[in-house]
Amino acid sequence: MGTIWSGVFPAVTTQFRDDFSPDLEATSRVIDALIEDGVDGLVIAGTVGEGCSLSAEEKRTLIKTAIDAAAGRVPVVVGVAEYTTLLAAKLAADAEAMGADGLMVLPAMVYSAQFDEIIAHFAEVAASSDLEIMIYNNPPVYGNDITPHLAARLAEIPTIRAMKESSGKVNRLVDLQNEVGDRLIPFCGLDDVLLESVALGAVGWVSGMSNVFPKEGKALFSLALAGRLEEARQLNAWFMPLLHLDARPDLVQCIKLCEQIAGRGSEITRPPRLPLKGEARREVAAIMKQALATRPELPQI
Repeated sequence: MGTIWSGVFPAVTTQFRDDFSPDLEATSRVIDALIEDGVDGLVIAGTVGEGCSLSAEEKRTLIKTAIDAAAGRVPVVVGVAEYTTLLAAKLAADAEAMGADGLMVLPAMVYSAQFDEIIAHFAEVAASSDLEIMIYNNPPVYGNDITPHLAARLAEIPTIRAMKESSGKVNRLVDLQNEVGDRLIPFCGLDDVLLESVALGAVGWVSGMSNVFPKEGKALFSLALAGRLEEARQLNAWFMPLLHLDARPDLVQCIKLCEQIAGRGSEITRPPRLPLKGEARREVAAIMKQALATRPELPQI
């Protein structure tokens, strides 16, 4: 059996109703549209999926919904971002029992952990299921930094197979390869450094804006991977104002507003996230208007 860790994996949005309850039917439609548009996998209940805003029961219902909607067409990777190791291990075990294909695991939320505590956390989550794990490193948002040296220690755990790098330091991919060789499969975790990340060895992309433009996201990734750099640069230039939105603190609201403008979903987020207003909303709407007006014809790949 080949690895699941390659290609474009949108961090799928969780759709909500006006009363902020999860809209599972709408989420299923979002997932089906993404798969039809050619994505390689799905990340469920990650940052963009507002996983930390869902109750334990809601997460499990969402996971089941996603697995049913995917129907084996692409891998379903479950985000594991919990306040305690026990909760994270339980979610990992439940995700496996429901039929998930992999896990994307963060250090425990809120707590600023020490080196050995992060190792212990990942070890216990890994011991709770047989699913392969992608480490998710996002120190600007979540506070704990999984350095290449720490990642090398985590790579000793057999089921840890990939790493999503969202630190913003693209050269981390080089340091990671120097530390672990090919033991950890590198993924780009920030939209606006995709080309650089692929050039430095990334073979996968967990993407926010590919929720809105999945065909363009897949084309950009594929061109970069194929070394068709001039075509990739041209597409990247069109895409970049949108890709920058993935690096903002309000990335979830930005991505979901873009989804709504594109007719792919609703902008509703669960508080404390509030809808974009004023200048921020006008800015994102203008970026989308320009992108839709100049949407390029995609090359054959």
